[in-house]
Amino acid sequence: MKVADHAERAEVFNRDEKRVDWHDETLWFVRKKRDIETHTIPEWEELREAGSQIKNHTLSNLNNYLREFEKNATANGIVIHWAADAKEHNEIVLNLLQKHKITEMVKSKSMLTEECHMNDFLAENGIDVIDSDLGERIVQLAGESPSHIVLPCIHKKKEEIGELFHKYLGTPKGNADPQLLTEAARQSLRSTFLTRRAALTGVNFAVAETGEFVVCTNEGNADMGAHLADIHIASMGIEKIIPQRKHLGVFLRLLTRSATGQPITTYSSHFAKPADGKELHIILVDNKRTVQLGRPDFRNSLKCIRCSACFNTCPVYRRSGGHSYHSVIAGPIGSILAPNWDMKANADLPFASSLCGSCSNVCPVKIDIHEQLYKWRQVIVKEGYVDAKKAMAMQVMAKTLASPTLYRIAGKAARKTLKYAPFVVNNKFNAWYLHRDMPEVPRSSFGEWYSKNRKDND
Repeated sequence: MKVADHAERAEVFNRDEKRVDWHDETLWFVRKKRDIETHTIPEWEELREAGSQIKNHTLSNLNNYLREFEKNATANGIVIHWAADAKEHNEIVLNLLQKHKITEMVKSKSMLTEECHMNDFLAENGIDVIDSDLGERIVQLAGESPSHIVLPCIHKKKEEIGELFHKYLGTPKGNADPQLLTEAARQSLRSTFLTRRAALTGVNFAVAETGEFVVCTNEGNADMGAHLADIHIASMGIEKIIPQRKHLGVFLRLLTRSATGQPITTYSSHFAKPADGKELHIILVDNKRTVQLGRPDFRNSLKCIRCSACFNTCPVYRRSGGHSYHSVIAGPIGSILAPNWDMKANADLPFASSLCGSCSNVCPVKIDIHEQLYKWRQVIVKEGYVDAKKAMAMQVMAKTLASPTLYRIAGKAARKTLKYAPFVVNNKFNAWYLHRDMPEVPRSSFGEWYSKNRKDND
């Protein structure tokens, strides 16, 4: 069955114009908060450069730092597991739970487990997973995936959340007061934290030098789950490693300012060893990250610290919604990560961009996102994963733009057509025309105007 591409899904989202405008304005508000906060730090650009270089160095020595982390974490009493792909990750989690006869688990936000489709896998094997992050819990109750990596339910209005909570948590019908809804979620999750013997968290940063890892949250849900459970499982992409603890000072200053415009997350929790009588496990997951590492044009995407700054600034994401990307990670960064997992299935995503470069400008670790989007387009076309009509049109355009003679002839033909027979261009078969007003027909091309005026001036 063909999966609807970005354009088709975006068209569905755009039918609700008021929601689109609200979504756009809300995310731009977060982007402006980011700008205000970063301008309070004179050394912001130096921090970005430091973060970028630390990540460059780490990716170039990834095997060494992963072994160092494994050695030090094991010495701390942490059990390390290695997973080549999503299937292995999910099986490791299931085996740990079955070993302890656990059928219920609480989970804090983890995009890696979303990438691995862990919740569905565990549900099929009799394990009930409750997401404890408020946004994640909302989309879980709605039967949806997150539409944003930091603000998972940004696409939903409070009235819709009120209806969900009335249905599942018993709040008064028609009540969308955020304070009441938040309190209802707290009371519901409180019993979950107290009764679940297993907790899973993501990992924001892992320190090779010490064998510890750091989880950043604003709600404290990861701490509640991890500290109350008998077994704590941390799912970690192998790119989350950093060499030394002192480097955390760089990344913690970059992360939240870029994500939500805060000076720092409310909770930056360090986990270095299991509590007495409890177990701490870390699953180190590849899932094609080493494939991306081996692609020189795209390896920089692994520097991503999942701040979502590129989401909040992207004019396409803001007006098409996260679910239009049909990928676990949406937005510009998702559009350069997704083709690495499955190029054919995600061939449309690198084209869901204006290539304006705003994503690269706000990236805290200086990933060349818009350049990678352009490079992925080239790879996808060469591999034959683009629509044949589009590929042929681009070939014609390339030959026309490469030949001054053809360019002049095409320009004259286009001007005459638009002037005397506009219906040839302005029709339902022209996708450009469907969403834009065609420009006024110029009297002459710039080249003709320049030649004439140059002669007149001479």
